[in-house]
Amino acid sequence: MSTPDPGASSAPSTMPGAAPGTLTVRSARRSDTAALAELAAVTFPLACPPGTEQAGIDHVLATTLSAGGFARFLEDPASTVLVLQDEAGTLVAYTVLVAGTPDDPELAAAVTPGRTVTVSKFYVLPGLHGSGAARRLMTAALDAARAGDAQVVCLGVNQQNARAQGFYARSGFEVVGVRHFRTGDQVHEDHVMEMRLG
Repeated sequence: MSTPDPGASSAPSTMPGAAPGTLTVRSARRSDTAALAELAAVTFPLACPPGTEQAGIDHVLATTLSAGGFARFLEDPASTVLVLQDEAGTLVAYTVLVAGTPDDPELAAAVTPGRTVTVSKFYVLPGLHGSGAARRLMTAALDAARAGDAQVVCLGVNQQNARAQGFYARSGFEVVGVRHFRTGDQVHEDHVMEMRLG
């Protein structure tokens, strides 16, 4: 299951934050999987659209965003997992990039044809929203996409998440279509956004 990034919530964080100047981006390691699952347990529910059923959220956290789910991303040669950590080594943000034609047919149909990287996941602790942390992680993600010779970077963002849409637009993405995603028995709508890399 590929879980789109519905964006970020402005709710207070239950995990430690850090000044953006003390944050470091690095590739995730196998030893990070439990910490990534803990981070996802905080950020994913806050990013879900209002009215999302808890059972659907719990299913995603128990499967795609579990420690085992992150281990599968790390074992997948098409996937790149980047983390943002503070001076103490605590993970405060992460992104999952997937190279190749998107598995989601709606996403694949919406984006410009070419060598594609999908920002499958992009989450930052809410206590760091507006601090520059997301921008630092996105810069690293785009650098990784360019290093892999990508021509297009795409993502899905929930249509109700204006804050995340604004961040992606400021980062250089534009809306090119719509796709649907499921949490449990509910179906939600995303804007498909893309950036063409020069």
